[in-house]
Amino acid sequence: MDSRHSAVALILAILSSAALADQFVGQASVIDGDTLEMHGVRIRLWGIDAPESSQLCRGKDSLQYRCGAQAANELDAFIARRPVNCVPVSLDPYGRTVATCSVAGRDLSEWLVHSGLALDWQQYSKGRYHEAQREAERAGQGLWKGSYVEPWLYRACIRASGKPSACSDDANAHP
Repeated sequence: MDSRHSAVALILAILSSAALADQFVGQASVIDGDTLEMHGVRIRLWGIDAPESSQLCRGKDSLQYRCGAQAANELDAFIARRPVNCVPVSLDPYGRTVATCSVAGRDLSEWLVHSGLALDWQQYSKGRYHEAQREAERAGQGLWKGSYVEPWLYRACIRASGKPSACSDDANAHP
């Protein structure tokens, strides 16, 4: 390996180890419903998927509302400038730290799912938040009040050059 490749490998190793530090504790900024920023590091909440900031859902009255913005705003209100404790799990394909985060001992991912503001992403969580999602659905909380497109399907539609309003009202919307 030449010296240039060695230098790049060293830089990547340093950045990866910084991103996967033992834990992050401090004041966090909410980027969207499942992403925080703390100490200049983007942190993706582990095991869940919240609607994207531009995503629209339909409420009980069938009117569209900004469910992605609602998830972010309610998460910000829940955190309420209290210290956030995040324990890194991995890095995602975008270089973000994926972590379990809590405020005053309350798992933020569980809180979001239980509040109906995010979905248990079983592909990653292995069902850790399944019961919280069932409770939110039974209670008609958040997304469960009306209809929505799963965030991963919404992102796929947007990547295929869809517009937020059209991608939010997919024929595959969850009832």
